[in-house]
Amino acid sequence: MAPRPDLPEHGAVLAEVRKVRRAGVVRLRELDVPVLTGIARELPQGGGELPGGPVEKVLRLAVSRIGGGTLQTSAEYCLGLARGTRDWPPADRRRRAAEVYGVSVERFRKHHELMVLGQVAEQVVAIAPGPHPADPGGGSEPAPGGALATHRAVRVRVQDRTVPVTVHLHSVDLLRDVDVVVSSTNTYLALPAPYKSSLSAMLRRAAARRDPAGELVEDHVQTELGEWAARHGVAGRVVQPGTVAATSAGVLGEQGVRRIYHVAVAVPRPGTNDYDVQPADVTRGVTRVFALLAEESARHDPPLRSLCLPLLGAGRGGLAAAVSLRAVWAAVEAELARGADWDVHFVVRRPERADLVERLLGGAVTGEKV
Repeated sequence: MAPRPDLPEHGAVLAEVRKVRRAGVVRLRELDVPVLTGIARELPQGGGELPGGPVEKVLRLAVSRIGGGTLQTSAEYCLGLARGTRDWPPADRRRRAAEVYGVSVERFRKHHELMVLGQVAEQVVAIAPGPHPADPGGGSEPAPGGALATHRAVRVRVQDRTVPVTVHLHSVDLLRDVDVVVSSTNTYLALPAPYKSSLSAMLRRAAARRDPAGELVEDHVQTELGEWAARHGVAGRVVQPGTVAATSAGVLGEQGVRRIYHVAVAVPRPGTNDYDVQPADVTRGVTRVFALLAEESARHDPPLRSLCLPLLGAGRGGLAAAVSLRAVWAAVEAELARGADWDVHFVVRRPERADLVERLLGGAVTGEKV
């Protein structure tokens, strides 16, 4: 099938993405990237300005749509989008991207890099405004459900009042001005390596402080989670599913994120790399999140008020996204039904999951059971 004339040409986008790979996002404003600039100009604005301007927002959105895994992590290192890498030399970024795949730098350069950057280009083309196969009408407006928006507002009916819920469609490390971010962890409170693509790995990476050369200076979340376990006498031991441990947000504090609540919902399956997650443990954990939020809120100035939740257990935990959402919402709804006035947010990386959250929570307004 011939390329659509109303969409950017993939080869032109790829050429500009490769140009960004060589320069890094730290020099993005200096680059001549007319195709990326044109796409950025047409996308909905909002969500705050990034150091690299609107083009950086396009690239981050495109990379977030890859769907995680080694491909997304490698793309983040290639382009300098991973936390602390924006000013790394291209050779260092390529070396780290090669490590993600466990191959030599030379093999990565010859075989993997073009595939990775090609996938970024594919996603850039997919988010470009204009008629798409899923938008046969040819209008300039985003597809139903706001597929291009990075933030969606949902009005949810809870008993006799309607409450606003914000759904973020981007990587968790892009959150700004949300007091508490919730992260899932396993019952050993063992964090994944920071180069992994899971939400907890991203938060660990984003919260860590690095020097200008990219070397780790302080691994805030890892250190504080270990201190929490020692304080509560559970270092090296299993905690009960639903346990919540609180840490600071480290460097994420510069983005207005003040606390990270780690909810132990993933029970390791002996002899495997897999986990079991029970919906009841997710609900129990989120209930304890609200109890801890109420306890900690007044200790901060200004008090903690906003909370962002992922779909706990819907990654490596294996829960279906709808099952996770129902389990999370059971605790949220119970909290709001008693009159609590927290500012509730959800964060997802895939448009189809944002659609799911919007549809199911929106259904509560018309009486559909979430």
